[in-house]
Amino acid sequence: MGLNWYAYIGGTAGDPTLARNYSRIVHGKPGCVFGAFVCAIYSLGGMITPYSPLTPNIQTYIANGLANLVPEPQLPVGSKPYVYMKPSS
Repeated sequence: MGLNWYAYIGGTAGDPTLARNYSRIVHGKPGCVFGAFVCAIYSLGGMITPYSPLTPNIQTYIANGLANLVPEPQLPVGSKPYVYMKPSS
């Protein structure tokens, strides 16, 4: 399957770098953008979860999002976000 949005649903010790902690968003994009917690990722995957393990790029974007509290990547300017954040878990 191709790229899809996957919502972070928690689980396994709350680790946002584990693919099994995400569930595919069937219609549209996530309704969140900024915040201290991972909301969703745009990743290669199947009908229910993204492929495991998450790519090194996605893992880096997650780490940067948690540090910067904004969608990632931010650079270069105008980049498509692959990680969205949300204000609360």
